[in-house]
Amino acid sequence: MKQGKIVIFSAPSGSGKTTIVKHLLSKGLNMEFSVSACSRAPRGQEQNGVDYYFLTAEEFRQRIDNDEFVEWEEVYAGRFYGTLKTELTRIWSKGNHVLFDVDVKGGINLKKKFGDNALSVFVMPPSIDELRHRLVGRATDAPEEIERRIAKAEEEISYANQFDLIIVNDILSTACDQAFEKVNKFLSE
Repeated sequence: MKQGKIVIFSAPSGSGKTTIVKHLLSKGLNMEFSVSACSRAPRGQEQNGVDYYFLTAEEFRQRIDNDEFVEWEEVYAGRFYGTLKTELTRIWSKGNHVLFDVDVKGGINLKKKFGDNALSVFVMPPSIDELRHRLVGRATDAPEEIERRIAKAEEEISYANQFDLIIVNDILSTACDQAFEKVNKFLSE
């Protein structure tokens, strides 16, 4: 099986990375979305095996012990996110490149692991105030969860310079166009 390239998108929650990733997937770039595993409950219309592989914390820990992850992170106490090795095998066996939508530390870890075979992109919110507005507008989290996400976002933004590219998502269409241009160039090199 030939190993394809890896494109990594990371950002604080609410920055628009998932919207940009979905845009890229619609553009016929020979990429496939890597479904992450997590130990949280589904939100909204999320589906197991489509949006995430939803595991219990115990199941997640067992898979860590079995060395089944390419990368994983305990993002919040008892809340794990990670990439199963079987996801890369599944996507590369089809001749596709892997597209990741992962937390910031996961993105940094993947870039370290795959080096020049990976393009890491940090989606930056225009401001913390705008980020708070977006998270409130989602109406998927309680106010205390939003404040926890904002505090985490402030920390995550400090890691932006460890990514190959920073895209400020102020105007979504511009951010999507910029992402497409950079990703398309990387995949064709």
